[in-house]
Amino acid sequence: MKKNILIFGLIMGAVLSANMVYTVNLCYHSGDFKGNDILGYAAMIVIFSFIFIAVRNYRNKFNGGLIGFGSAFKMGALIAFIAATCYVLTWLFYYYLFVPDFLDKYIPYVLQNAAEKGASASEVAKQTADMDKFKEMYKNPLFVILVTYAEVLPVGLIVALLSALILKKKTKDPEMAVP
Repeated sequence: MKKNILIFGLIMGAVLSANMVYTVNLCYHSGDFKGNDILGYAAMIVIFSFIFIAVRNYRNKFNGGLIGFGSAFKMGALIAFIAATCYVLTWLFYYYLFVPDFLDKYIPYVLQNAAEKGASASEVAKQTADMDKFKEMYKNPLFVILVTYAEVLPVGLIVALLSALILKKKTKDPEMAVP
């Protein structure tokens, strides 16, 4: 099980990281952040769907076709954690080495978007203060790590939970038994 977790976690982490670098780079250089959140989370769901494949692979090839909910969820959660850790480490290196002014480009977009959607002057002022506070907190690497985990890990845990619910199998089907 450990080997399966590690292999799938690292593969998914590499794909998540590559996707993140590509989309951040695209937005950073174009200045257009529109649709990035939807595209980013959709890609995360697709990538994390490999948790289902990993658990099913383990259940069918290495565990005699049986797996309990707890084991399936534990396996999926560990895969999600490894993939999320790869994502977090990649973001730390990418942010600090290549796009340290990312928030300087992103915050004006958020504020302009709020104004275009009809936010009042007081709402824009409050959002400006909130974004300034966030930017100040983002100077702390521990905060960056926590925010980045919060961005990706819940998606992986939800997929792990759904996979465990779908794939749990405590007994073999008598029809599928080979005489």
